[in-house]
Amino acid sequence: MSKRTDYLGGARINPKPITGKETLPELVDNAFLAYNAGRLSEACRLFTDRMLEDDVTVGMSLTGAMTPAGLGMSTIIPLMEAGFLDWIVSTGANLYHDAHFGLGLSMHRGTPFIDDVELREEGVVRIYDIFFDYDVLLSTDRYIREVSARAEFQRPMSTAEYHYLLGGYVKEREKALGLKRRSLLAAAHDLAVPIYTSSPGDSSIGMNVAEQALAGSQLRFDVSADVNETSALVFDAKVRGGKSGVLLIGGGSPKNFVLQTEPQIQEVLGISEKGHDYYLQMTDARPDTGGLSGATPAEAVSWGKVDPDKLPDTVVCYLDNTVGFPILASYALARRKPRRLKRLYDRRAELMRQLTEAYLEAKADRDARAEAATGERATS
Repeated sequence: MSKRTDYLGGARINPKPITGKETLPELVDNAFLAYNAGRLSEACRLFTDRMLEDDVTVGMSLTGAMTPAGLGMSTIIPLMEAGFLDWIVSTGANLYHDAHFGLGLSMHRGTPFIDDVELREEGVVRIYDIFFDYDVLLSTDRYIREVSARAEFQRPMSTAEYHYLLGGYVKEREKALGLKRRSLLAAAHDLAVPIYTSSPGDSSIGMNVAEQALAGSQLRFDVSADVNETSALVFDAKVRGGKSGVLLIGGGSPKNFVLQTEPQIQEVLGISEKGHDYYLQMTDARPDTGGLSGATPAEAVSWGKVDPDKLPDTVVCYLDNTVGFPILASYALARRKPRRLKRLYDRRAELMRQLTEAYLEAKADRDARAEAATGERATS
């Protein structure tokens, strides 16, 4: 077949007129044909048709103020309930603002065209076009300090363990207030979806934990445990003959933390691996500025983060996540049956033993080869 025929082998652009009666998946398949709409259509099919196969473990990174805009309730919780998200790395800010909803505190639609000095004087906080009372922050701070001071928190722990324990308390508060599925933290506790924070000190949750450290609290976030546990999640997916897929909502530190699991396994632990199998990102960041947020999957291949053989199974959508993410979720929930929950939080100890054994075996092999090479040089 000639190159010319190859180039013109794609489906013809010949959409049906929009009638207003289309379902969202029909609209995406029929009208999202080019530019970033085309990438979003490809993303919907990659996520739904490939990444949600039963043998794929899906990790998601989350940045940007998504939970204040309601995406925790509208989008993330339904995906978790359907078994479409198996583990998460989020900014601490998203989890802090998520807790507002589980505590019965309110966020309001506002406008970006406002005098912020006046808002400050009136005790109103703004996240672009979201308004909320300053007391929402103070009330949430008090709750986090009260819960974090309890006996079960007085020790070093991974951020997944901290969020699981905190989510249990938020779940009980939801129940007491007659609320249901308002908080991502509470839902993750119920569904045993581990949630990590790559920079635990960089949020109001971390700030309140730091305040308690001054008063003698023994709670400490074990960042090494986070690195090893997330690597164990990915290693388990691959060692069992399955695949690893990453859904990157935004960029920043959570994106890197999800992706660095493969270099940790390969480069640092010395275990033979090739990289994540599926890579789907929604971002508004450009790649040419050198920032991680805009870095492409092709660049990630050079770091060992993405399997080079799987580059065709990667999609990047350059768009607003508050638009694209709900569309992706609606498409997947309409076209795919729920998966069995993997409940990875409940398996952390088992997965860590598995990773540790593989690491020690690889280390022993490396040490033996290094010793043999030293002996060869000594006799040459």
